[in-house]
Amino acid sequence: MNKHDPGGPEARLRYGDNEVTILRQGLFVRCAVSGQRIPLEELRYWSVDLQEAYRGPSEAGQRLSETRRAKP
Repeated sequence: MNKHDPGGPEARLRYGDNEVTILRQGLFVRCAVSGQRIPLEELRYWSVDLQEAYRGPSEAGQRLSETRRAKP
């Protein structure tokens, strides 16, 4: 199985400031904005506060904008 294989388990991670901790082994996580699969070796963007992953900088920026608008 490789990163282009649609099968395989989804990982569960804890997102820290400069690292992630694997809670359940898997091949990918899902982007919290788009729902796209992110192979673990390509994961670069996440939120420590929201504990979620993002496909890239545009998705991370979109979520940041959403959370800033939602705060009173």
